[in-house]
Amino acid sequence: MRRIDRSVWGIFVVLGLLLAGCGPADTARPPAAEPGRVAVVDALGRTVEFDAPPQRIVVAGKSSLTIVDALFLFPEAAGRVVGLVAGQQKPGDFLRHVDPTFDQKAILAVEAGPEQIAPLRPDVVLLRSFAADGLGQSLEQVGLPVVYLDLETPEQYGRDLDTLGVLLGNEARATEIQAFYQARLDRLDGALQGLEDGQKPRALVVQYSQQGGETALNVPSAAWLQTIETELAGGLPVWKEAAQGGGWTIVNFEQIAAWDPDAIFLISYGADPAQVVETLRADARWQALRAVQAGRLHAFAGDIFSWDQSDPRWILGVTWMATRLHPERLAGVDMMDEVTQFFGQMYGMDEATIAANILPALRGDLP
Repeated sequence: MRRIDRSVWGIFVVLGLLLAGCGPADTARPPAAEPGRVAVVDALGRTVEFDAPPQRIVVAGKSSLTIVDALFLFPEAAGRVVGLVAGQQKPGDFLRHVDPTFDQKAILAVEAGPEQIAPLRPDVVLLRSFAADGLGQSLEQVGLPVVYLDLETPEQYGRDLDTLGVLLGNEARATEIQAFYQARLDRLDGALQGLEDGQKPRALVVQYSQQGGETALNVPSAAWLQTIETELAGGLPVWKEAAQGGGWTIVNFEQIAAWDPDAIFLISYGADPAQVVETLRADARWQALRAVQAGRLHAFAGDIFSWDQSDPRWILGVTWMATRLHPERLAGVDMMDEVTQFFGQMYGMDEATIAANILPALRGDLP
């Protein structure tokens, strides 16, 4: 059930008591105050209440990988997630190394609706906030509790981790995760302290893809994490003014040449970004770009999943970008050590598991 403003709640309580023939009682409280109840404020500002901590969690809808990978930062997730979506990026490729029971979970299609979700008997369904008017509405209409998460900016990550900590009954772990991220952001702030805009490289993050022999180049929304990563890493995103919409914006090579950035970070979800970069370095048109001539055309780093996305790996992405934009200021950062610390502290993986399953999957401009 949703929680409404406390003052309005109080009015409803009093009216309800009067209609029942009773006088208002001083002990009347919202249900969330009752022992055993759980209440969270989700990304849409709604208070959602549960009689007990949810034991059966389903993650559904588009872009749900960001939710799933954030959930598994908490050890409780393995025993409570009963269903999740597998789209083009399959969470099992990574989470099997974290959760031995992963293959016992129900796998949903991206377009799965109430008919496929309800049989899993979820205590709560987790969705990205942009799904509220579509899938979220249809789930709520059949009585399934929904909690919305954003997980797009560092600030939203902190807030949504708090929400997950309450849902999973482990608020201390949410605090621990946030401390891990904050320590690395503070290190970046310290390393880049005093950096003037004139000292910041003009940077471009661009996604490269090929379909049917046609090449597509896209830049991320100004509000998306890729743009925020660039700024946190001490770069000036040259595409920001041209990408004020809500999604990827198509650009052509002529536009990239007009920007002529100091550094280019190339994303490729469908192919090895390092191979794409090698192909572009051999292209006469790309060779004319300032970034290519300076050796600053970088294949965006990643492991099983790319570090540019609003996945928990974004902290690795922003750290890596800073080492490429300002190598002299981040000379003490060893990305291999960062990888080991991240997967060890965030996912509880031991060094042998990391060495066997994560390090061989590293891609892009690493080490």
